[in-house]
Amino acid sequence: MLSKSQARLFFVSGTALFSLLFLFLTVDTVRQVPAQTKGRNITPAVERGKKLWDENNCMGCHTLLGEGAYYAPELTKVYPRRGAVWIDIFLKDPQAMFPGERKMVQYNFTARQRQDLIAFFKWISEMDLNGFPPKPNLAKGSSDKPAPSGQPQTGVARRAPAPPLTRKQPQPSRRATSPSSRSATRQLANAPNQAKNKAPAKPPTIFRQLCIACHSLHGQGGKVGPALDHVGRKYTPVYLQKWLTDPQAVKPGTQMPKLPLSKDNLTKLVEYLSQLK
Repeated sequence: MLSKSQARLFFVSGTALFSLLFLFLTVDTVRQVPAQTKGRNITPAVERGKKLWDENNCMGCHTLLGEGAYYAPELTKVYPRRGAVWIDIFLKDPQAMFPGERKMVQYNFTARQRQDLIAFFKWISEMDLNGFPPKPNLAKGSSDKPAPSGQPQTGVARRAPAPPLTRKQPQPSRRATSPSSRSATRQLANAPNQAKNKAPAKPPTIFRQLCIACHSLHGQGGKVGPALDHVGRKYTPVYLQKWLTDPQAVKPGTQMPKLPLSKDNLTKLVEYLSQLK
């Protein structure tokens, strides 16, 4: 059993030791803050975006760096998750992107204010937060896997098998054909296999920034709109171009918003979506 002097010495020395350790860790943490927060990347636009964030009490609904409310999504990594184009469109008209679902207030931000907020989100996303927030565990899509026997297929559009030949149907002619005609016949016969083996090109940037936020592909993406796995089989390029140009003109009352697509981005989207068969 310790005497009073020994207990006092044990308490004083332990308190001093852990106080020094605490001070050392505090100083070390403060020294690393500028590097981890990328303070050198703070621009006037970032400062204006931070001011807009505070003035509009965005933290009353959202969380940022783990702080705030939990009514709306966490925004620490919103910039790499959504992209600048999507954020700009959403801030311009929140209800247009999620009609009848999102309850975000229409703040009527100007174009410059939207860009300032995007700059602020970009700076936040570049911070070294030691793995925060953790990446979500997303299940891989199973739309390409065949369903068990006796269960219906879901999410996969398949063509009905061709009907067998009957006696009433005309039979192929057995007459001799020229080499050129036989070559043309072989090309037509191999066309479906060639189209099937041709893999779709890499999705354009605009697709990853906008489309995947609401639609899914191979089981990954949003669930607001329909899956796009076989959209090229269902619709022609002409229809897709009309749809992307003005969805309301094609289908009045649709939830699909009119996206501010440039001519180049529109062409890239139509070409890519047409390959999804």
